[in-house]
Formats: sequence, structure tokens, C-alpha cells
Amino acid sequence: MNLPNILTLGRIIMIPMMVICFYWLGEEGKLWAALLFWLAAVTDWFDGYLARKLNQSTPLGAFLDPVADKLIVAVAFILLVEEFSTIWLTIPAMIIVGREIVISALREWMAELGKRASVAVSYVGKVKTFLQMSAIFFLMAGGVHPYVEIVGWISLFGASILTIWSMFVYLKAAWPDLRASN
Repeated sequence: MNLPNILTLGRIIMIPMMVICFYWLGEEGKLWAALLFWLAAVTDWFDGYLARKLNQSTPLGAFLDPVADKLIVAVAFILLVEEFSTIWLTIPAMIIVGREIVISALREWMAELGKRASVAVSYVGKVKTFLQMSAIFFLMAGGVHPYVEIVGWISLFGASILTIWSMFVYLKAAWPDLRASN
């Protein structure tokens, strides 16, 4: 066990804590849930940075990091879809979570072919992730002030557009292999 892996496991532990805060602590709990989500987003960046900087990358960390990311985002979207109960949040959440499933499967398949590098994370993917994390944070914390929620909606729609764009970029890169015959 090293520090980057401990941070990744910490993100997974934050998921039930976020849910508990969101449901059981009233309106203030939603702000606590948003803060936990923000902390998880920061540790996501930090654990990867430390793993590279300290040369502490491990197979466990390489496996758990994307799992932790996808779990906390999916759970956060489930909470928000229920909270807002509107198609304007449900459709972007479906797009974002659906894309994560498609691209994860694509990366796994490309890795089996020895071509994982052709679907490596792109700059558009990083901006998409930033907007997505911002959207979730601001929508969860939206009860603090109406402008906070507005920033969340703008971030969500921006993330949705970049999600579709980045998915097409990845699929385009993999298309020759997807169309190849046995």
C-alpha cells in the first residue's frame, strides 16, 4: 500500500459518506455531499500526480483509479437525477455515464489488441472531466445560491457536448480496428 493507492481507496470510501450526507443531513447535507465530491475530485488528480512523481504506480492503483472515478460520478448523477427529477439532467447524465461505459469497454478491447495507446486520454477528455466534476459539485451545492446552480447547469451542458465529441474522437481512432475482419 502506498499513498496514491490510499487516496484512491479514500475516494471509494467517500461514496457512501456522500450519499449519507446527501440524504440524511437535510439541505446542509447536500453541501457536505458536494464538498466530499470536490475532495474526491481533487484526490483523483493528486493520486495520479503522486504515483507518477514518486514512481509509485501499481497494478492495483491502475485498476482502482478509473473504477473509483466512474463509481463516484455514477453515484453522484443518480443522486442528482433523483433530486432534480428533470429530463434536462437525466439526458446529460445518461450521455456521460453511457460514454464512460462505452469508452471503458473500448479501452479494454483495444488493450487486448495491444493498441491501448490509440485510445489514450486526450485533452478534450480532460476538459470534459473538469466540466463534469464542476457540474456535479455546483449542482449538489446549488442550494447555497441560485447562481451556483446556474454555473452547474452550464458546466453540465458543456460537459455533455464534450462527452459526445470525445466519444467520437475515441471511436474514430479505434474505427479501423473495429471494422477489421478476422
